Amino acid sequence: MEQVADEQMVRNAFGDDYDELAEPPNCTGDRDHPLWPAIIKSLREVYDPEIPVNIYELGLIYSIRIMDADDGTSDVDVQMTLTSPGCPVAQEMPGMVQSAIFPLSGVGQVDVEIIWEPTWDPSYMAETAKLQLNMFT
Repeated sequence: MEQVADEQMVRNAFGDDYDELAEPPNCTGDRDHPLWPAIIKSLREVYDPEIPVNIYELGLIYSIRIMDADDGTSDVDVQMTLTSPGCPVAQEMPGMVQSAIFPLSGVGQVDVEIIWEPTWDPSYMAETAKLQLNMFT
């Protein structure tokens, strides 16, 4: 897939509205938890090598649960999918996500589960991702 616009071009076009448009419509989670912004920032650094958009804005992250543990850390459970079951990085992607979240201060355990229901389709993408890939639905 060829990238049409990079993140800076989209940011320049939308200005202050960029952050809202960069949110995928179907990701659920503990958005009020203090770790949420850091987790999302880290996930925005993880890319599927075949698609020039980060996995968060691509809509591959379905759920992020953050559970406070007794030791003062917070455990993170991520449910995500891939664009297709035949994705060449299917075996590596959970480790990539775990490696992005685990180093964050205050994070304890990180579990990443690949799920296939619901099936991913382009409607799961944030508006910024659609713009970067020149995909309008």
